[in-house]
Amino acid sequence: MKSRAADELEWAKDITMKRFLAIALAGTAVAAAAAFVSFPIAANETGHETVRPVISVKLPNVPGKNLSAALVTYPPGGKSGKHHHAGSVFAFVVSGAIRSETSVGGPVKVYKAGEAFFEPPGAEHLISENASDTEPASLLAVFVADDGAKLTTFDK
Repeated sequence: MKSRAADELEWAKDITMKRFLAIALAGTAVAAAAAFVSFPIAANETGHETVRPVISVKLPNVPGKNLSAALVTYPPGGKSGKHHHAGSVFAFVVSGAIRSETSVGGPVKVYKAGEAFFEPPGAEHLISENASDTEPASLLAVFVADDGAKLTTFDK
């Protein structure tokens, strides 16, 4: 018969890195939200997505670079137009499912809550949308870009 300590250790081993990352990112976002001063990301609500800045800080160990994050929420069936970003982008799906395709990332893929993807500099985001017509979805986009850069540019 296993001891309670052995059961707890087994439970702890079952926690995935994705869950740990989700908790860490959420905690960082909450803690940092109170400390922000200015954002290169403007709050935006287009009817297709809502963009809410979370944090923007200069990277002291990388002169000339900034780390910014925004929570992007899509209503059911919501989508963004084709666009590209300044710098690198790490995207973590917080809730729901996001359908995404970039010019360098291969074919369209659906990312579910707890999954992440990366957009290298220069990639065009061809598809970015809620994969559901009935449930909302959100992602945390984390940017590393030049100080003062316009982080998202929609293609015409």
